[in-house]
Amino acid sequence: MNNGDTAWLLVSAALVMLMTPGLAMFYGGMVRRKNILGTIMQSFILIAVISIEWMLVGYSFAFGPDLGGIIGDLSWFGLNGVGALPFKGYAATVPHQAFMIYQMMFAVITPALISGAFAERFKFSAYLVFTLLWALVVYNPVAHWMWGIGGWLRNLGALDFAGGTVVHLTAGVSALAAVFVIGKRKGYGHDNLAPHDLPMTVLGAAILWFGWFGFNAGSALAADGLSSSAFVATHMSAAGATVSWMLTEWYHRGKPTVLGAASGCIAGLGTITPASGFVTPPAALAIGLVAGVVCYAAVMLKVTFRYDDSLDVVGVHGVGGILGMLATGLFATVAVNAGGSNGLFHGNPKQLAVQALAAGVILVYSFVATYGILKILDKTMGLRVTDEEEVMGLDLSQHGEAGYN
Repeated sequence: MNNGDTAWLLVSAALVMLMTPGLAMFYGGMVRRKNILGTIMQSFILIAVISIEWMLVGYSFAFGPDLGGIIGDLSWFGLNGVGALPFKGYAATVPHQAFMIYQMMFAVITPALISGAFAERFKFSAYLVFTLLWALVVYNPVAHWMWGIGGWLRNLGALDFAGGTVVHLTAGVSALAAVFVIGKRKGYGHDNLAPHDLPMTVLGAAILWFGWFGFNAGSALAADGLSSSAFVATHMSAAGATVSWMLTEWYHRGKPTVLGAASGCIAGLGTITPASGFVTPPAALAIGLVAGVVCYAAVMLKVTFRYDDSLDVVGVHGVGGILGMLATGLFATVAVNAGGSNGLFHGNPKQLAVQALAAGVILVYSFVATYGILKILDKTMGLRVTDEEEVMGLDLSQHGEAGYN
């Protein structure tokens, strides 16, 4: 047991927990004022709901003893056997509970990311059921495939340091399935749907940037050189993407917007997530610079294809997750992480193929599973609020409150 490693992992868990309220602010500022509480609630409530699910069954499904490379069994139901002693298969120098609570915060924020795609029109009761089913059917199995002992993608050699597939790709692709099932907001394309509080959005983005150091550097599971390397890589990618998104938008639309800069930093953070513990600082900066341009272009495509991804989850997290996995296959080097692998640029083209396979499988599975869950819920309890409730706003119609009095 190492006191420094334990302290760092617990602080990192707290940093990742703070990301969910940060996401609530990031999303909350981008909706209309009549929907701010409903949007914030969709993130905030998951800190409670998914934490309970994770303690009871989620952690055991994701990280418990392997069943055929697909899922964990229920040996750790209710954290049975998950105590103060380390479990060496995952983190040899910290209490097992420290590793569990750290991973819990990842499980909390991932379905919250999806909510940005269907902001301003999802029924709250249906949202609660959807997030629980999604955690059980999508998040927990994918986490086991990639990170669980015996997981088939882990055994194949796929690299995902902190959640490029498990968090960002699953959320981004599930968001795309959601917008297809639930449809566009009332008034989309002709009403004014502009953000109501961009200072709140920028503050939310800054909190996310801050918390992301726990997200990525904490994934080293130790207070060591690898955590420092991941910390630096995370920051440089975010900086690069913020600048490249701003410059791309400035060239394309004539003005460098504040919302664009905030979106760029999130794109850089999401894209570097799978690579953060495997790449050098110059590679991280290059990944961020590319992410800002590519994710901006992906967000612009929603106008071309006319789907209403309200807060750009698909373009930022889905595309960023894919790009990050491929970038890991290009830039990864054992000089940074001896427990990883070399990528194409360091003499190992096979790693790029493995990364592409992992991203492709998780993309297809997440889309199909999410689409199925949503179609069933739509037929049984309904997903959307009524037209009258949508016009009234989620704050009053779903929660009986107003964000501003």
